[in-house]
Amino acid sequence: MRVLIIGAGILGASTAYHLAQQGIDVEIVDEEHQGKATMAGAGIVCPWATKVEEPEWYRLYAAGARYYDELIEGLMSRGETALGYAKVGALVVADDKAEFAAAEERILRRLKDAPEAGDIRRLTPAQAREMFPPLRDDLEAIFIPGGSRVDARLLAAAMVRAAVAMGATSRSDHVTLSMQDGRAICHDSNGKRIEADEIVVTAGAWASQILNPLGMVHPVAPQKGQIVHLRLPGVATAKWPSLLPMGSHYMLAFDDSRVVIGATREDNSGFDYRVTAAGELEVLAAGLAIAPGLASATHIETRIGFRPAGPNYRPILGRAPNMQGLLIGNGLGAAGLTIGPFAGRCLADLVTGKPTELPLTSYAPNA
Repeated sequence: MRVLIIGAGILGASTAYHLAQQGIDVEIVDEEHQGKATMAGAGIVCPWATKVEEPEWYRLYAAGARYYDELIEGLMSRGETALGYAKVGALVVADDKAEFAAAEERILRRLKDAPEAGDIRRLTPAQAREMFPPLRDDLEAIFIPGGSRVDARLLAAAMVRAAVAMGATSRSDHVTLSMQDGRAICHDSNGKRIEADEIVVTAGAWASQILNPLGMVHPVAPQKGQIVHLRLPGVATAKWPSLLPMGSHYMLAFDDSRVVIGATREDNSGFDYRVTAAGELEVLAAGLAIAPGLASATHIETRIGFRPAGPNYRPILGRAPNMQGLLIGNGLGAAGLTIGPFAGRCLADLVTGKPTELPLTSYAPNA
């Protein structure tokens, strides 16, 4: 069997890695777009605090977090060490006391099925600031030891390298799809057909453009996110936990005295690859309201990523209807860095006819 994967973000890279592990002949083709979500993404893996209660989706979200230990161990055993991943824990905070109490109840309720989250505990404001020094001095926190952070560009690159080491090929090109006798076929930028028994489209926010020639109206659009990177010169930030206020913004720290504040969620943005005054203001205002100690930090950069956002929070994973040889993985949205590696393994299992760990029927693409 020969499998072509279009798109090497976190989901496509994982699909390729898991197929290569099974000895499948894999070719990865990726186009260098500005604003690829994986290239901009700095993510927090901590599903237990989410406000979303829909049971089936939450099971997928939690499975994504649970799978990380196995994924990281497997990559490290293959000599991959630049993974951008660390289990540093997460702090959950909230301005509103009722919202804070609701978050604590939600997390405690979920932990009975999630030993990987660790033994959570409530922290006083002083204890919380000891862990994350820029934090406001009046905020209690819930500490979740099993929370982790990930640099998506490093992790995706590591999975592609591992797949190539196992025999996959990877290249940059612009490809097009068409239909022939009820089967999806692919041509490269020179018009040459790329032979494949199965094609997996994991092209994120650009998937709609790729699938359109097949007559498919793919309901995923770019959602623009502006993500601010700050530096605290001389400050050791590597072990700081991630910070999850009960809103749409978040913070996490990396090894190089870097703190990331994210992110805007701009619908109907198209592919507008610009840092805007309003976006910068929104992110910095939200971050400094929670962590005023970052006010003296140096602004390094603002990254832009286009999340593949579907009509709701549910991903699209499965075989395309009424067509042979085509699978689609998309629509992970803001949950992509948690779900992506696990979803890639599930797509690999679908390709090879293996049962998936969780049923994916309700995530199947529509006709």
